[in-house]
Amino acid sequence: MIDHLGIKVTDVAKSTAFYKAALAPLGYTLLMEFPGVAGFGVAPKPDFWISVGPVGGSIHVSFHAKTRSLVKAFYEAAIAAGAKDNGPPGTRPQYHEHYYGAFVLDPDGHNIEAVCHDAYLG
Repeated sequence: MIDHLGIKVTDVAKSTAFYKAALAPLGYTLLMEFPGVAGFGVAPKPDFWISVGPVGGSIHVSFHAKTRSLVKAFYEAAIAAGAKDNGPPGTRPQYHEHYYGAFVLDPDGHNIEAVCHDAYLG
């Protein structure tokens, strides 16, 4: 079980603004800040950290969404915050029949996803 995850970014201020907007629909907020570091999560504990450092390649991070509408809200908020589309909200049956996700590229090119695994109930 993963307790927390950290990624490197080139500009903490720019990435903090991006993640504050993109993760808000999923209930994530900025919970801690130190010089060059920001921690996001659902209170009281941050579980997703960004920090200034060399970006040596992109990574993939997927955030759980409780509903498909929250996946769409994440995608729209991320795009509005400057993300690039990397796969609009939709089903991904190649993963499993109820997989519903959306993918964006953050300011450093990291592949950030929101996913709901529940069956669509209307």
